[in-house]
Amino acid sequence: MPVLQSTTVDVPGDQEDFDAFARGRGWSDGLPLIPPTAERVDGYLQQWGADPAEIIAALPPSNAPVTAEKLAINAVMAGAPASALPLLRAAIEAVADPRYELHALNATTGSVTTALIVNGEQRHTLGIPFGAGCLGGADGRAAAIGRALQLVMRNVARQRTGVTSQSTFGQPARTVGIVFGEWEERSPWAPLAERRGVPGDAVTAFGTMGTVNICETMATDADTLLQFIGRSLAYHGANGYLLQLSFAEVVVALNPVWAPMIGKAYPDPADVQQVLWESASIPVTEWPKQYQDLYEQHGRITSDGRVRLARRPEDVIVMFAGGLGGLHAAALHSWGTTMAQTRPVRP
Repeated sequence: MPVLQSTTVDVPGDQEDFDAFARGRGWSDGLPLIPPTAERVDGYLQQWGADPAEIIAALPPSNAPVTAEKLAINAVMAGAPASALPLLRAAIEAVADPRYELHALNATTGSVTTALIVNGEQRHTLGIPFGAGCLGGADGRAAAIGRALQLVMRNVARQRTGVTSQSTFGQPARTVGIVFGEWEERSPWAPLAERRGVPGDAVTAFGTMGTVNICETMATDADTLLQFIGRSLAYHGANGYLLQLSFAEVVVALNPVWAPMIGKAYPDPADVQQVLWESASIPVTEWPKQYQDLYEQHGRITSDGRVRLARRPEDVIVMFAGGLGGLHAAALHSWGTTMAQTRPVRP
């Protein structure tokens, strides 16, 4: 697809007039948009201190460059604060990595969207939720920040449902995104981004099919708990069981209530990844015979007759987040062969 040419357009300053204007041009995601007037956009850029012409990355399927100005415009429309622009720049750098496979993610029939996992002090300064309601419903600017990234996908990358995107069902997060933090202060381990080689303020972009709640109220030891959560990750329709995929990842957000018990039993998170990976499996006999034969041909069956969701323990990404009011975990399954990418957030 040829790179689209940028043009400057005068927009109505009235919100309702701009909404109608934006819908006519295909800019709207269905929610009210704030008019990106020159004054508002200039104010964002001045607060950020970025050169408007700075090219952050080119995003498929349009391969149009995301400049600092275009990012600011979409942040204004989404209602995201100017202070979130460094985080959004890092997120765009992350999804532009070829290993993230953004072209396929934007075009697929699947319901995949980008989740942003936030680490560092910026969780507090930006109001990124990491406790109760962190995956949706918590007060703050996370939804507006996630929406800004999704508007960039729509208006710069040109992800258009039924045109460049063939998503069969979609999902609400294709409009507002998923943006949440790790509850670092209650985790027995180093922060997720630091474990991935990026200390301090950072963001991890993860292509996910959505969120799955896992409820467990009976386990009294770490092994029973982790084995239960691991088994809950594996279900027949998960993308990790597609034979044409060479790998699959899954994010597991563990409840902070469990942190002391899990941390005492497993001071090294790699050991938790190992337990979850081994447990996230299904007996091959639960598939029809034709599936059993294919899994056998592809070497997917373990010595004890099970099929694992992920290929490697490190493909199970573990962290602590969520509220303290109930014993729940959350899982975010990956799509296709998107690989999570972590980037530093530069002021």
